[in-house]
Amino acid sequence: MTDRHPGLHLALETEDAHPATGTPLTPKSLHETARAAEQAGFALLTYADTPTATARVEAGTRAAYVSTRTDRVGLAPTLHVTTTEPFHLATQLAALDHASHGRAAWLVGAASDADSLATVGRGPLPADALHREITDVVDTARALWDSWEDDAIVKDVATGRFLDADRVHHIDFEGATFTVKGPLITPRPPQGQIVVLAPDALEIDGRADVVLVSRPTLAEVTSRARESAAPLVFAEVEVVLDTDVPAVERLARLDGVTPWPESGRLRHVGSARALAGLLTELAGSVDGVRLHPAVLADDLPVLTGQVLPALAAAGLHHPPRSGDTLRTTLGLPRPASRFATTEA
Repeated sequence: MTDRHPGLHLALETEDAHPATGTPLTPKSLHETARAAEQAGFALLTYADTPTATARVEAGTRAAYVSTRTDRVGLAPTLHVTTTEPFHLATQLAALDHASHGRAAWLVGAASDADSLATVGRGPLPADALHREITDVVDTARALWDSWEDDAIVKDVATGRFLDADRVHHIDFEGATFTVKGPLITPRPPQGQIVVLAPDALEIDGRADVVLVSRPTLAEVTSRARESAAPLVFAEVEVVLDTDVPAVERLARLDGVTPWPESGRLRHVGSARALAGLLTELAGSVDGVRLHPAVLADDLPVLTGQVLPALAAAGLHHPPRSGDTLRTTLGLPRPASRFATTEA
């Protein structure tokens, strides 16, 4: 984790956190959620997904749809390393970065249950093999994003020369279960490297730009954040907020339909003011927070109308600017390609 700076980067999960809701995802709801979150000043939207969720459009496509309807919020679909071919994964994310003009991120998923792996005909993965798969895919994606140097495209009309072939590179990656020769089929992403978000349970802090810490108490979040070697650390926080119905009553009604199991994340049930207080405390130990509303339609208006304005008034929230890349918004440098040559 880097030295602390004032304020919090705020991310929003765009799917209801409580299992009793089952709110349908439609193009209209995707657009309205993104528009409301962007106007309120969220830095990043994340899109949950599972390999077995066949009744909805996958996360990468949802993020791509939103990319042309927004201009400053980051977009992070969940793509699973265990069920997505690495070359296609890297290409999809690079294309999202181009479509969004530099606002793409990747939330690393690693679904390893039997049903998920069966969707691609795979058997169980031991823990060490799963971890190797995660690191291999992340390393492959990062190498592919570098495989085109920034100045590889020439566009010389007079000679009909589109690119400098000497600046497009094979990566020749050999993993435990796959090989990738490369190069990528799209030019280098506008950000150079897509912003990589990793749940802390994956234990790949050194490969991530942002680690998402799931711990049930503030003290445990603080402790894990201090241990992380990632440039940025975000706390995971589930929220049920007071509306015209008290949060405790709302949660009881939802749990009466389907109980909400403990996820290991911080969970706030109560007022917007108390949540703002919790986030203010977290600002002393993490760089950002990803909020998981129990019911997006009910909790998002409270977040945008009360919580974010309270944080802004306290100097703890600074909305992203139109035209900035996600790396700029998060204060992350744009890395040079590993293949770039430095002229003397």
